[in-house]
Amino acid sequence: MSFSPRERTLAAGVSGVLCAALGVGIGYLWALAVDRGSAPLHAVGSTVIDNAPASMREWAIETFGTADKPVLLTSIAIIMAVLAAIAGIAEFKRPPTGLVMFAVIGAVGVFAALDRPTAVWTWALPTVLGVTVAMGALHVLTRRIQPGAVGTSPAPDSQFDQSTDTGSGLESAEGDPGDVERRRFLVGASVVGGAVAATGLGGLALWRTTGSVGADRAAFEVPAAANTVTTTAPDLVDVTPYITPNNDFYRIDTALTVPQITSDSWSLRIHGMVDREVRLDLDQLRRDHTPFDAVVTLTCVSNSVGGDLIGNATWTGYRMSELLALAGPAPDADMVLSTSADGWTAGTPLTALTDNRDAMLAVGMNNEPLPVEHGYPVRMVVPGLYGYVSATKWVVSLEVTRFDRAKAYWTTLGWAEKGPIKTGSRIDVPRPNSTVPTGPVTVGGVAWAQHRGISGVQVRVDDGPWSDAEVLPPDLIDAWRLWKWDWDAEPGKHQLTVRAVDGDGQPQIETEAPPVPDGATGLHTIGVSVRS
Repeated sequence: MSFSPRERTLAAGVSGVLCAALGVGIGYLWALAVDRGSAPLHAVGSTVIDNAPASMREWAIETFGTADKPVLLTSIAIIMAVLAAIAGIAEFKRPPTGLVMFAVIGAVGVFAALDRPTAVWTWALPTVLGVTVAMGALHVLTRRIQPGAVGTSPAPDSQFDQSTDTGSGLESAEGDPGDVERRRFLVGASVVGGAVAATGLGGLALWRTTGSVGADRAAFEVPAAANTVTTTAPDLVDVTPYITPNNDFYRIDTALTVPQITSDSWSLRIHGMVDREVRLDLDQLRRDHTPFDAVVTLTCVSNSVGGDLIGNATWTGYRMSELLALAGPAPDADMVLSTSADGWTAGTPLTALTDNRDAMLAVGMNNEPLPVEHGYPVRMVVPGLYGYVSATKWVVSLEVTRFDRAKAYWTTLGWAEKGPIKTGSRIDVPRPNSTVPTGPVTVGGVAWAQHRGISGVQVRVDDGPWSDAEVLPPDLIDAWRLWKWDWDAEPGKHQLTVRAVDGDGQPQIETEAPPVPDGATGLHTIGVSVRS
C-alpha cells in the first residue's frame, strides 16, 4: 500500500529532523578537532547571549537561575527541529526549497561560529561539514517518498501464470510497489537514524573524554597558604552554611562551552600601559610568589533582592598587586581589562587590584583545585566588586589601560563600569509563605557588604519597629555574615523584613531598583502565617 499524501508529508518532516540531527552530530564531532566553541548549537547560543537585550538576559537569569544555559540550548534545539521539519516538507513538495533552507540555517551557524572572539576560519568547518552531509541525506530521503519513486518493470513474460500477475514484475517479485516504497524509506530513515545515534552517542562520549582537563585537575595540588583563615561559624537550622560547597556555588557566565585548559599550558600575559610586558605560568607563580588564603563572598550583579546568586568560599591564590607590580603600571592607568580563554572581558579598577584588599589570581576553592566551570586552572577573585567587573574565569590576559580607552563585555551592553557591591541581606528561615507555630521562632539568614563588612542586622515585623538581630562570627570584612533573631510570634499573617548595616554605619538602601545597571536594591520581605 502506497503512502497517503498525509503520510508522505509526515515522512518528509521526520526526514528533515533526522537529517538536521545528523548534521549537528557531525558538527559536534568535528568541533572536537577544531575547538569546542565552534560546535554548532553552542556557537549559535553564544551569539544569542551576546546579542540578546539586557531585559531578556535578566529575565532568563531571574526565571531559570543557573539552569539558564541548558534551557537556552534546549530552546535552540527545539527551534532548529521545527525549522528542519518545515525544510523537509518543503523539499518534498518543492525541491530544492528544503535544501536552500538547510543552507541558510548553515550560514547562520557559520556566522555565529566566526563571530566568537577567539574564532579563526577553521571554526566554520564543523557547521559546513555537518550541513553538507545533512543536505545530502535530506535529498536522498525525500526522493524516496516522492510519488512514483519506485518504478515499474516491463510486462511479465508469458511463461508466468497470467492469473497471478498484477501488472508489475517488481510487484510479483517483491510485493506491492507501495510496500517497496515504504521499505525503501524506512531503510533510508533507519540508516540516517543509526548515524544520528552513532554520532550523538559517540560525540557525547568523546566530548566528555577528549580534551577534558579532568585528569589534569585531579593531579593538581593546591599550594599551601602562608596564612590561616577562620571558616568556622555556628550552624543555624535551614540557614545557608557559612562556606558554600563547590557543587552548590552559583554559576552565571556566558560560557556555553567551558574552556578546557591544562595547568601546564596556562599562561598569563600582563601588558598595555606598563613599563615592561610580563608573562607568567603556574611554575613561576609557585616558585616566585607566596600563596595565601582569603574568605571572600562573590555576588552576581544579576542577583535580585533575596536571591541566591551569591556564595562564600575560601580561595587560595597569589596577590594581584604583586603580579601587576612586576609589569609597572603607568601612573595614569586606571583600569585592567582582563580576558578569559574564550574571549570574555571584564574591566576592573586598577586601585581595586593594588590596594590593601585580597585581590588574587585564585588556583584553589575550598581547599580543592578550582572546579572547571569555576575557572580551572586560574581565575580572578576581587573582594567588593560584582563578578561582571572582576571575577574573570580562565583568565589569560591582563591589559593595563584606562576606562576612557577600553570597554569590557558587559559595559558595552549598558552595565555600569565599576560595579561596587551594594549592602544586602536575606531571610533564609522561615521560608516564604510558610506556617510557623505561635511563640518562639528563629528568624535567620545572611548579610553582606564586601570590603566594608557588616556591623549590624535588623528585623521588622509588619510595620513595627526595627529590632536588632544577633550577627554571628566570624567577622571578616570580605565575607558574608550569618545572623539570627528570636521572634515571639503571634497568631495571624505577618510580613518579616530584614536590613543590614555595613561596617561604615550605612544602612542598606531601601528604595527598590532592578539589577540593571549596577545591582538591585531594596529590602527582602517574606510573608508567614502563625498558627493560633
